[in-house]
Amino acid sequence: MSDTPETTDDFGPALAAMQAMNPDSLLHRMQIEVLEGTPHRVVGRMPVAGNTQPYGLLHGGASVVLAETLGSIGAALHAGPERIAVGLDINATHHRAARSGFVTGTATALSLGSTLASYEVVITDEQERRICTCRITCLVRAAAPGA
Repeated sequence: MSDTPETTDDFGPALAAMQAMNPDSLLHRMQIEVLEGTPHRVVGRMPVAGNTQPYGLLHGGASVVLAETLGSIGAALHAGPERIAVGLDINATHHRAARSGFVTGTATALSLGSTLASYEVVITDEQERRICTCRITCLVRAAAPGA
């Protein structure tokens, strides 16, 4: 594998196919928009509105969904069309609250191996303040027959 990240354009069709796979997925329900994607880096954003807890703050679980979505997309792009990526582990540290606007997540590859892909995901608010830091590890495996 090259040390130079591929351009987003190389993965445009793959990203579009992933986004279109299931219109009832959390990606769509939580209004996550993927802005950039390569195996090395995936960027996406999500509105705070509609993803809050009862106090009107961004729900911590929503941050984790954003992180898992972005890390999983990166791992799937790394896996390629003949393999799949499934989540094994995720953890999150919540640093501050977000009350409005959008939050942006940036998943950066920590390790891209033949069976595991790990990412650090940093979620920031519109003022670029860190809201949450996550780490996700995905298993990369052969696709199930007929999948």
